[in-house]
Amino acid sequence: MQVILLEKVLNLGNLGDIVKVKDGYARNFLIPSGRARRATEANKAEFEARRAELEKAAAAKLAEAQALGEKLSGLTVKLTQKAGVDGRLFGSVTNHDIAEELTKQGFAVSKAQVRMPNGPIKTVSDSAVSVALHTDVVVEVNVSVYGETA
Repeated sequence: MQVILLEKVLNLGNLGDIVKVKDGYARNFLIPSGRARRATEANKAEFEARRAELEKAAAAKLAEAQALGEKLSGLTVKLTQKAGVDGRLFGSVTNHDIAEELTKQGFAVSKAQVRMPNGPIKTVSDSAVSVALHTDVVVEVNVSVYGETA
């Protein structure tokens, strides 16, 4: 199925690109989330009429993400979890825990935006995780996990 992208989609294309994708990807993800429309002649004409408006909205979204990224870069998130004597945690620190702590500190971050390259943190340590605020804005955040004995 051919679709017109209404915003930049990672590994697919930029705003206004007409790309061919699998039918299920378009029907189940791109179209319901508002990231694309079917590439019919009527939709192409409507897109060209709204192109400037969509580009302006995309630029505003990018600027907002960059401003938040400047505040977030280099930030250290401190979490306390129950741990054993050897420094291993009972459980783990996941992207949900990190997103929740960032939200408490006043940054609107969802758990899907927190990328943990080595998986969940299972030891008392300092780690670096990525926060993808926009397809073009990815910042590093330090996570310090402290252990508390049960």
